[in-house]
Amino acid sequence: MIIIDKNKCIGCSLCVKDCVAFDLKVKNGKAVAANKSCIQCGHCEAICPKGAITITGFHDKTIEMEQVRLNPKEYLESIQTRRTVRQFTSQSIPQEVIDMILEAGRLAPTGGNGQGTSYIILDQKKEVCEQIAVQMFRKGINLGKRLIAFLSNMEIDDHFFFKKAPLVILIMGKDKVSASLAAQNMATMAEANGLGVLFSGFFTTSVNLSKKIKKELGISRKEKAVTTLVIGYPAVKYNRTVHRKDIKVRVC
Repeated sequence: MIIIDKNKCIGCSLCVKDCVAFDLKVKNGKAVAANKSCIQCGHCEAICPKGAITITGFHDKTIEMEQVRLNPKEYLESIQTRRTVRQFTSQSIPQEVIDMILEAGRLAPTGGNGQGTSYIILDQKKEVCEQIAVQMFRKGINLGKRLIAFLSNMEIDDHFFFKKAPLVILIMGKDKVSASLAAQNMATMAEANGLGVLFSGFFTTSVNLSKKIKKELGISRKEKAVTTLVIGYPAVKYNRTVHRKDIKVRVC
């Protein structure tokens, strides 16, 4: 529920103008919440200059803040110089870094503030799930070689999916866009901590096709894997950027 402290509210209507669900209005000089269409986005609580608004139902607390802006040139350079990593060292990842990666996903925006994205860290089940996926792909590659030429060059070894990386996070969600935004946040956080990241579309496909993997990971029929992050410290160094095709932009 939206709770408004009438003693603090000054009736400025900032919350009303910023409410995407049209759940707020000013009445007799004070903000009033209908609590009927609220999607719990928290904009009203964040924008209130007097701290008069509280949204219940959450364990974490809001904090006073000044919005942090990244250096635009440095951020663009970090995007330009990032590479997908497929070779990792055996160095373990500190738990505080893993927590930061997960928190970056939790804080990602979601459509309609659904917050329906969830995460599975493959730990004890990592090896068995990778082997199930390897067996699936070996069968599929043998069939596909007749149709797609490049598949004949593909070698499916026992570490084809996870590349011996220490951390694998499966990102689940009904809303692909929201889950993808979370994945990008997490990848950026991982790279900020000196880690390399591989988005494993092959393993994600395996999860959605394999009843065995779903059973091992306790995934229900309603749940869908959106992407898989394979994370570890890079065992390689890239010395230059790569080419990209010219941008295609239409102004209508």
